[in-house]
Amino acid sequence: MNISQDLPADSDLAKRAAPRRAKVVVDFALQGGGSHGAFTWGVLDRLLEEPWLEVEGVSGTSAGAMNAAVMADGWAEGGAQGARRALDTYWQHVSEAARFSPFQRTPLDRMFGRWSLDYSPMFVAMDLMSRLFSPYQLNPAGSNALAPILAKEINFERLRNSPIKVFITATNVRTGRPRIFRNAEITPEVLMASACLPTLFQAIEIDGESYWDGGYSGNPTLAPLVRELVSDDTILVPINPVERPGTPKSAAEILNRLNEVSFNAVLIKELKMMALLRKNTIPGNDEGAEWARMRVHIVRNPIMNTLGYSSKLNAEWEFLSMLREEGRKSAEEFLITHGDDLGKRSTLDIDQLLAEMM
Repeated sequence: MNISQDLPADSDLAKRAAPRRAKVVVDFALQGGGSHGAFTWGVLDRLLEEPWLEVEGVSGTSAGAMNAAVMADGWAEGGAQGARRALDTYWQHVSEAARFSPFQRTPLDRMFGRWSLDYSPMFVAMDLMSRLFSPYQLNPAGSNALAPILAKEINFERLRNSPIKVFITATNVRTGRPRIFRNAEITPEVLMASACLPTLFQAIEIDGESYWDGGYSGNPTLAPLVRELVSDDTILVPINPVERPGTPKSAAEILNRLNEVSFNAVLIKELKMMALLRKNTIPGNDEGAEWARMRVHIVRNPIMNTLGYSSKLNAEWEFLSMLREEGRKSAEEFLITHGDDLGKRSTLDIDQLLAEMM
């Protein structure tokens, strides 16, 4: 089933949110987060309905990298509608591949509507084993369920020539630095490297170097959006909550929060640098001016505060569909609240980030 064919692109809300207007050139910054990337799918699906939004580029990490590459490839084939169809198909195939996964919710979880895998015997066993053994011991063949999906769903030659510029971040294991892969360099290995959690997968080797998840060094990376694109409007779609109320007490909660903090750290530093340059840009300093002129917007995702780490491995179609609808709702709210600000002013208060840093 092609979901996008069943969605009206001219709803009353859409008309109110985006009246006929001149095109605004934007770019996307997409965070990673496993199955939670289906939320981003929903956000993109809604935003791509707007003909006045012209997408110049996208930076993505992990699940954000998958969404970025699939969208750009689909756009190259059939414009915005092609991108929406490609995203639909990709996430359907992710769910189909996970149908026989050992990571499944328990009957009680299903009964009470819980999306986590915290009580799944196989997830608990995997979680414990990953702390005692490396993926080189548990998965000596280095298999990855995403490999056949990516090879089938993305035409990498077409992606090379997509009008949307794509920037994928992976972390060099040796140096700890990010490497940014662009359209012509993107392969299934690059995308798998960007999503390579070192406790679950063997490092991905590219050009003689080993790579881990890009979230450790840029989730996502903003620099290429600033330096290589004409667009001055970046729409950030976060997955990992910056703030989470309360203090984690259980081992699972502590690990979950630790991952969220570490996967947000580099992005927050980039935003703080942007705020600092905006405040102190010296005339004639082209580098500073590039960052200072950027307008940053964020699509809020309150649902993520209700989801834990284990649900990132839940790829049931029911869960992915729920996240997609939540993404569409959040994008709708963003358009209604901030659609008129695009091309005019930043709607993320990055100056507040600077104040918190001082």
